[in-house]
Amino acid sequence: MAKVKRLSKSFFRLLLPVVVLLIVATATASVWLVHETAHPVNTGYLVTPEKYGMLSSRGAQVTEESWEGSDGKQQKGWLLRGAPNQPAVILLHKYGANRSYVLNLGVKLNEATNFTVLMPDLRGHGSDPGDARCTFGGCESDDMSATVKYVKNLKTPEQFQLIGNGIGIYGLEMGALSALSTAAANPDVKAIALDSIPTDSDAVLASAIEKRFPFASSVTERLGQMGTYAYFYDGCYRRGSACETAKQLDDRSVLLLAGADARKYQESTSKLSKCFPASVKMDSKTDLSPSGMNILNASLETSEAYDQRIIDFFISSLSRPVQ
Repeated sequence: MAKVKRLSKSFFRLLLPVVVLLIVATATASVWLVHETAHPVNTGYLVTPEKYGMLSSRGAQVTEESWEGSDGKQQKGWLLRGAPNQPAVILLHKYGANRSYVLNLGVKLNEATNFTVLMPDLRGHGSDPGDARCTFGGCESDDMSATVKYVKNLKTPEQFQLIGNGIGIYGLEMGALSALSTAAANPDVKAIALDSIPTDSDAVLASAIEKRFPFASSVTERLGQMGTYAYFYDGCYRRGSACETAKQLDDRSVLLLAGADARKYQESTSKLSKCFPASVKMDSKTDLSPSGMNILNASLETSEAYDQRIIDFFISSLSRPVQ
């Protein structure tokens, strides 16, 4: 019996370092996955206002702006001013993209409505993200609250308030998650258009890891989600669901968009429609082909129809009724 105990102890001592090594390796790998994914590959701008302005006189009026974010860090965006005392619309891109992906929509929206349009780069995105890290919809939502405040305080050259009658936000994928959270926290946001909204930040992270590290994606996704607890120890990663956030909205206008080209987001967007309170005025179109996730690859006719749907929504939701 004593011999068996000695053998058991020897085996345990032999096995313990291996177990510890595996735990450390797993923890290190999970944090590394999150770190890499939280710093998206910089793809550069598809087009700049300077080049766009050669084709559109309205596009030539886009200006580069900056303002302070929720943590004091500088945020950047393109601003296209509209008429005084008109609404404003903020356009938010998806993970791995940047503000140039919504520039065409922003110019069209401004031309059709004379609303002020702001197109910011989300954290960790853009031509010069610095040391900012993407938080998959967490701190981005806090940043957006600071952005809403910045937009509300915009002035005309005569120093009168530029924005009136509320603010709208369009968001795609991670941008949609941030738009929803921002609307829940800011009553000035009267209308939100959400395309391919994920279930939560974990879903954004999982999708990003799958695209960047496609090998053993189910394993790497789980490792990444584990790594968020250590990597975002400061609480910048939100674990609540989009459905929980949607329940906090009252008396808003909501447009839900999705398509079969991004099936998991099509499913999560469709399910979200059941989470809003009865006071929310909602419209839903979840059978697009394609959704905003792949609209850049669509035909000109399809792309224009997609943009017009969003423009019409903000006109009907934010324009003052005729007296």
